[in-house]
Amino acid sequence: MNYRSVFRAGLFAGQSVVVTGGGSGIGRCTAHELAALGAKVALVGRRPEKLERVREEIAAACGGATTAGGAATTHACDIRDEEQVCATVDAVLAAHGRIDGLVNNAGGQFPAPLRDISLKGWEAVVRTNLTGGFLVARECYRRWMEKHGGAIVNMSADMWGGMPGMAHSGAARAGMVNFTESAACEWAASGVRVNAVAPGWIASSGFETYPPEVQQWAKTLKQKIPLQRFGTESEAAAAIVFLLSEAASFITGTTLRIDGGVLNARPTWPLVPHQRSKAYNGFPLYAPPKFMSEE
Repeated sequence: MNYRSVFRAGLFAGQSVVVTGGGSGIGRCTAHELAALGAKVALVGRRPEKLERVREEIAAACGGATTAGGAATTHACDIRDEEQVCATVDAVLAAHGRIDGLVNNAGGQFPAPLRDISLKGWEAVVRTNLTGGFLVARECYRRWMEKHGGAIVNMSADMWGGMPGMAHSGAARAGMVNFTESAACEWAASGVRVNAVAPGWIASSGFETYPPEVQQWAKTLKQKIPLQRFGTESEAAAAIVFLLSEAASFITGTTLRIDGGVLNARPTWPLVPHQRSKAYNGFPLYAPPKFMSEE
């Protein structure tokens, strides 16, 4: 089954896009949509086996393409390691010949109160969610985009007003918003647009990495969202694809919220339970976390 994108066929034909964290979740979904729209995708992540699985999925979905748009290559890399990032961007250029877009999606965190977060844990999350993104963006810019232009979409999160229970991630994601705004100004003269997305509670595979007690708590979160549901990976991917596309040619330095309006919920206005908001899912391989469908 083909990806049911809302964007026109061939939108990214002839283009090459790097997707970090492309082995699962939003990164995997975005890679599929970009490939379906004609892009050649470079999948970057720490686990080669996950990247290879997605590469095979894309090849099957795109009729076994290997060199034209719709193909994918895999590149194992720990984005926290500067040498690995430099080598990976060189490898992408050797394989693709160009880098038109970057989806700076890789990230990770763990739930913990501030008092219990060790220095090692804090630094690991900040290096993954902020420093690693900076390194990948910088090297894509230095090695290709500075002379040829391009578009970058960074990954933030619903961190406005704080992120109690994941303050290390909140601090890093807030930093990514500011990095996005700074890079948008500095790199504009090179024809590079830099934006970010801030997903809220997306029913993605990332939820399955959390312990059972956090999963049970997560099941109640949709009651706090004005749209009264979780988002899908396709809804996050569509926002990313839009910001990479020519339709967003006059948009840079912006962070697009994908959160069902959760930031607008207020204690002075009771949210009414409803099922009026219909989810968009264009990804035929998408499956929400199992615990979210359990009663």
